[in-house]
Amino acid sequence: MEILNLISSISVALTFVYGLLVLTFIKGWWRLPEFKTTVLKPATKVSVIIAARDEELIIRRTIDCLIAQNYPKELTEIIFIDDHSTDRTAEIVSSYHTNGIKLIQLNEDRAINSYKKKAIQTAIGACDGALILTTDADCIMGVNWISTVVNFYQNNHYKMISSPVFYFEEKNLFERLQSLEFLYLIGLGASTIGNKTPSTCNGANLAYQKDAFYEVGGFQGIDDLASGDDELLLHKIALKYPDKIGFLKKSDAIVYTHAKENLGAFIQQRKRWASKSTRYKNKWIIALGVLVWIFNLSILSNFITGLFIPAFLTVTFYQLLVKMILETFFLWGVTGFANRRKLLILIPILNVLHVLYIVYIGVAGNSGKYNWKGRMVK
Repeated sequence: MEILNLISSISVALTFVYGLLVLTFIKGWWRLPEFKTTVLKPATKVSVIIAARDEELIIRRTIDCLIAQNYPKELTEIIFIDDHSTDRTAEIVSSYHTNGIKLIQLNEDRAINSYKKKAIQTAIGACDGALILTTDADCIMGVNWISTVVNFYQNNHYKMISSPVFYFEEKNLFERLQSLEFLYLIGLGASTIGNKTPSTCNGANLAYQKDAFYEVGGFQGIDDLASGDDELLLHKIALKYPDKIGFLKKSDAIVYTHAKENLGAFIQQRKRWASKSTRYKNKWIIALGVLVWIFNLSILSNFITGLFIPAFLTVTFYQLLVKMILETFFLWGVTGFANRRKLLILIPILNVLHVLYIVYIGVAGNSGKYNWKGRMVK
């Protein structure tokens, strides 16, 4: 009985600490004011860099969005890096050369683990822009995307700017659940920037000074890991310039992409994202990840124990209830900004599934290999 009481006390303590943590997320999100563009003459040369591999079915949509940008053409450079595509990706990009689209074809004759970092680094070495913008070859954005990012940059002179990425055009319940979970992740990254403790960002909508990239050694030290061209670079720049990281909270800066179409693709993506945690240097971020994993593990453990000792089902219920209420408060602000509050109806379902997902990915993402763009990497 004493052991059971101890386990219950630990569960209560974990729930309390997790609750405090989510409250800091809520505080961080609301500390970020929505950016209001100002009248500033565009004065920054921008290089938009997109690494692409086997994207022939959707890449035209991305290119058309980039061509339609209202930022001065003489200050805009758009570079696609073809990462050994086996389809017509390179041919399609080349067909836009009259629109100023540049193509670099990656030509690695030996196997490496991080083709994307190699592609981005190659493009940065060849680009003319003072400000690098990265996105993905399956993304779309509004015509004010570049001009909004640059306006924010010229107003604040940040070394790195993280901007929102949201899913759209969901076709079923599974994709809508992903959208809500992804909103949580984007909000989490924004909130930690708001709290001056940057932890995560997304390379589908990221901007940083070219000089800052070289000042921190680029991808050196993280170039043997397949993922991390965004988050691990954020950590390097934040270490050198802790007060020079910004989050652009503005609808014109949103980049849209699609959720994964099936569970297998989703798991591979999240294993890739979780694999970056093996290279975290910031102890606070490591502690954050460990706490979230242990809290979710405690919920799962209490549920399994409750199948034999019913009292633990009550503990599980209250843990889930606290988790759901606080995360709903957090997501209220994030979904409101994204104009997706209707997704909050899925919170009860997501809350339960999220426990299983966090526990599994926490282990699987830090061990073994995963499939990315048809390659097995780690």
